[in-house]
Amino acid sequence: MEALEEVELCFPHINTSCRRTTLPHSELIYSGLSCVTLLTVVLNLLVIISISHFRQLHTTTNLLLLSLAVADFCVGVLQMPVLLLHNQGCWYLGDRMCGVHYFLGFLVISVSVGSMVLISVDRYIAICDPMFYTTRVTLKRVKLSVCLCWIFSTIHSSWILRDFLKEPNRFNSCYGNCVVVVSFAEGLVDLVVTLLGPILVIAVLYLRVFVVVVSQARAMRGHAVERSESVKATKSELKAARTLGIVIVVFLLCSCPYYCFAVAAESNLVGASYAALQIWLLYFNSCLNPVIYVFFYPWFRKAIKHIVTLKILQTGSREGKVL
Repeated sequence: MEALEEVELCFPHINTSCRRTTLPHSELIYSGLSCVTLLTVVLNLLVIISISHFRQLHTTTNLLLLSLAVADFCVGVLQMPVLLLHNQGCWYLGDRMCGVHYFLGFLVISVSVGSMVLISVDRYIAICDPMFYTTRVTLKRVKLSVCLCWIFSTIHSSWILRDFLKEPNRFNSCYGNCVVVVSFAEGLVDLVVTLLGPILVIAVLYLRVFVVVVSQARAMRGHAVERSESVKATKSELKAARTLGIVIVVFLLCSCPYYCFAVAAESNLVGASYAALQIWLLYFNSCLNPVIYVFFYPWFRKAIKHIVTLKILQTGSREGKVL
């Protein structure tokens, strides 16, 4: 009996140690999640290299995609591997790393949401006010917006976890645990800032975009002679808006279960084992974003070919045409 009990403990030589939690088919689940982690890292790294390397891709919209890809890459490199280590309910990295883990989790999600709001604003101006797009949406302004997004996300995450970061082990019930409890008021603020508010903004902007696109399509039907160039531009902008709209919808589908769980719970017990599925689904969105780019962005497929075949190492490859 004693030997059996030792096997079940995270730290067999410590009486206050937490117990391991085993799931059916745990090896299969671990292998699948490991593949998702590797895919998330590789695909988002390809997006980062593509946009950073090719000058033709240095556009305002792609800069926003780059910010989103960096956040997704951080999820794959920093968050997913730690969750794999924590899959049996045992935390081996210490209290400080526990605080860092949850801080980064809140940070990357906030950055992802902020980037998607900026993408929605970008598409709104490009379609609803195309005459002033190049003057209003400049690289300098977009870079400033991205920096502010990361700064605000850092402040937001620090405020939400301010008490937990001071004492990371305050909610641990046993040795080898990593749990954070967010109060109702803080959880409500997080819900409004990272889900309800952004959803409202995105929905309003895309509804406006849809109305404008429909009206433009109707107007162009009666101008067969003059519509050649304008139709190409409209189709291009519409395709970009549709692709980025899919990215946003997928994010909402992946994040809603987690936030519904947080609302349903009396308090947001993020570290509980029964929240693992919602957290993995939330992070799985970071793997889906570059997959969507592969299917809908021809420039990304061309860039991948250049990267895989090492053509980007050739002199002058930065000036290569991928659009």
